[in-house]
This record gives sequence, C-alpha cells and structure tokens, in this order.
Amino acid sequence: MRVVPRWALASAVAAPILLIGGWTLGAARQPGGFDQVTETISALAAVDATDRWIMTLGLAGLGLCHCVTAAGLRPLAPAGRALLALGGVGTLAVAAFPLPAGGEDSVPHTLAAAVAFGALALWPALAAPRTTTTRGPARRRAPWAALTVALALPVAWFVAELASGGERIGLAERVAAGAEALAPLLVVAGLRTASGRRRQRGTAARPPTA
Repeated sequence: MRVVPRWALASAVAAPILLIGGWTLGAARQPGGFDQVTETISALAAVDATDRWIMTLGLAGLGLCHCVTAAGLRPLAPAGRALLALGGVGTLAVAAFPLPAGGEDSVPHTLAAAVAFGALALWPALAAPRTTTTRGPARRRAPWAALTVALALPVAWFVAELASGGERIGLAERVAAGAEALAPLLVVAGLRTASGRRRQRGTAARPPTA
C-alpha cells in the first residue's frame, strides 16, 4: 500500500487551524461583539465585515489544504479523493464570492457553500481503499460509512437551522465545518499509523542475516 506523504499530513493539520483560527480572530475583530451561535462564518468574510481578510484567508487556506491533502491520499480510491478536492475547490469559491453588504443573499456564494459542504460530507463514502484478502479483492466499508454519517449529521442540522431560520445557525455551521475540516486529518493519521505498523511487522518478520 502506498504511504501518505508528510506534506499531506501538514496540510491536513493546517486545515482546522486555519478554519477555527479564522473564525475566532475574525469574530474578535468585529465591533460591538459577534455572536458565533447565531451568526454564520460567511458573515465574517462579508463585504461589509471588519477585517474580512482574516476569514477570507482562512477559507482560502482551508480550500487549498483540502486540495493538497486529496493529492496526498494516494492509498484511497480516486473517487473519494476527487470529491475531497471538489470540496476544497468549493471552499475556495466561498472565499472568492463573499456575501454582499447588508446581509443580502448571494447565489454564487450559496451554490459554492452547498458544493463544499456536500462534497466534504460525502467524500469518505467513496474513499475506501481496495484491499486484498484470501477471498480476493474486498472493501472495508464500515469505518468509511461511519465517518460519512458522522459528517452528514451535523451538515443536516445546519441545513435544518438554515431552512427554519433557527437561532443556532452559527453554532450548527461551525460544528459541521469543524467536523469536515478535521476528518481528513483523522484519515491521514490513521493511514500513516497503519503503514508504520505494517513496516514494523515486515522488519520483524525478516530472518536475521549472518
């Protein structure tokens, strides 16, 4: 099995730092305070937000990190990697098409956010690596299905809050976005750990040389 490179680990680590750091610093810069439970992440990068560059850079960096991580997840199925990269491109588009002043809606922004949230929630479902067993090729789908469900549930909560005009839209969005930012790191760490264990077993199994 191919090994996930260190640069993919670095991008996976940077992703949640950029996202959470962006919304934390961006909120702190808003005059009069900013309620992160009721206000969305996009509001921090809106055209009329104070120091909007902070959250804009956070979103752009997050999108780039997802694209880099997808390129480094070589042990995984191409379809899953492509969907992760699509989520990264969607996140870049969210940064490129900010909300207009006055809290008005933006069709390009909404479409970009929908692509980003959807792709980043579903990519594990298509990412299961092929393995070889005594019975032939097989797919170990259970962990990947569980991860997909764990990502889809907070996204569904966010969509429900958004559709109903709920009072916890910001909180739901942060839970969903935070989970999606952390998921690639969990996958990269798990793959690198498994690869290291296989190398150790292979070294231990080698006969001693005279």
